[in-house]
Amino acid sequence: MTAQGLTQPHAQPLVNRALVRAHLVAGLVFYVVVLFAGLLYGLQLQQLYPFPDVEFLSPGRVRMVHTNAAAFGFLVNCFTAALYWVIPRLCGVPVLSNRLGWVVFFAWQAIVLSAAVGILMGHAQAVEWGETPVWIDPVVLIGAALLIVNVAWPIFKRRDRDLYVTLWYYSAGFVWLALVYFMGNFLPQYWIPGAGGAAVVGLYIHDLVGLFVTPMGWGLMYYFVPVILKKPIWSHTLSLIGFWGLAFFYPLQGIHHFLFSPIPMYAQYGAVVSTIAIEIVVFTVIVNFFMTLRGDGDMIRTDMPIRWFYTGMVLYFTTCFQCAFQVTLTFQRIIHFSDWVVGHAHLVMYGVFGFWLLGTVDYLWPRLVRAGWYSNALRGWHYWMTTLGLTLMFLSLTAAGLVQGYLWSSLAPWEQSIISSVPFWTARTVAGVVIISGQFLLFYNMWMTARSNLPELEEAGSVAGALRA
Repeated sequence: MTAQGLTQPHAQPLVNRALVRAHLVAGLVFYVVVLFAGLLYGLQLQQLYPFPDVEFLSPGRVRMVHTNAAAFGFLVNCFTAALYWVIPRLCGVPVLSNRLGWVVFFAWQAIVLSAAVGILMGHAQAVEWGETPVWIDPVVLIGAALLIVNVAWPIFKRRDRDLYVTLWYYSAGFVWLALVYFMGNFLPQYWIPGAGGAAVVGLYIHDLVGLFVTPMGWGLMYYFVPVILKKPIWSHTLSLIGFWGLAFFYPLQGIHHFLFSPIPMYAQYGAVVSTIAIEIVVFTVIVNFFMTLRGDGDMIRTDMPIRWFYTGMVLYFTTCFQCAFQVTLTFQRIIHFSDWVVGHAHLVMYGVFGFWLLGTVDYLWPRLVRAGWYSNALRGWHYWMTTLGLTLMFLSLTAAGLVQGYLWSSLAPWEQSIISSVPFWTARTVAGVVIISGQFLLFYNMWMTARSNLPELEEAGSVAGALRA
């Protein structure tokens, strides 16, 4: 890729920094909601829930707010901020309309808030990750379509017809998002009942992660890592394998959420095989990025965004490797419905994509407020408190899941599994407090950076030069 036109002047700025900043701040506001909703839900397992008799704040509803705010409030807002930053720079063309961008911004915040209110009022759908009330679903599709039109415009108008790998992932993610959301929120609700509907829900749960969140995440990595390291990605061929492997294997995995269910076994076996196969694809992507880092390994210590990005990559490999084992029927006999699954979900959604977005925040924020970071020490504390807190949460939930599974398989009384889980749940609550404390260090650092007069950060090298392959 030659990335022609990246520095050419336009009638309007190439990147609307105010729009990027707005989505980033909105994403972090919902991030706070996610953290405290998760903490509240964890407290009820220790009989410490502060709202035991308040129907609107019952733990089940708070848990749905936790997951929906994570997916559509935190992840989507922060990914959108990155889209507004990355796509115009790769294409040399601004988005279609800044005015449309602001309309979508305010509309999307209203959608996420309305979904949260609807869930708390008891209007949730019985679809995991699709609990948004039925009257909101059509508006979500319209909002997503407007966003896609706005940010995809530069891809169609670019002068260089060769697509860099980030734009592959983004383009595919745009197409898959509309299809996946419609499939998961409309087909089981109106047309496919029973076990068939459950199979579609399984596809939706996993495809929302694999066909939208994952392309957005890897698109970020293929852009920011070469730009910060100031050299192109190691292997174009491996980037091809990773992209097409994701497209081929990931849509087939969703049924593994419903193993041992009435769904036909051939579908369950197909999900198991494709889940194991995706590990090979993941390995090629991980090799590609670590070979790109070769010779610059010290940047994990000296460059905070790179540290977040590569920590997330290690955790991505860990979760996929873990998944290749836990998806087998042998493992499922022990861990099915246990806290092992909860720990795995947090490791991938927070430890991978959450870490990548926190690294993106670390890179973008000083450039958006045009000032250097107020405190590098706070950046370090934020990283370590978040990483150690998540590690404790993952290990405690994994251990709890094994204890629960073996007790259930031995036909011990149900109450025994609850009693045995309490110490692990306590550790998870402690981990949650550590994580939340770390995020307030981030917010304080961001606030002080925005108010400071420290020198503005320079761009990390030439985009065209770094990505040229």
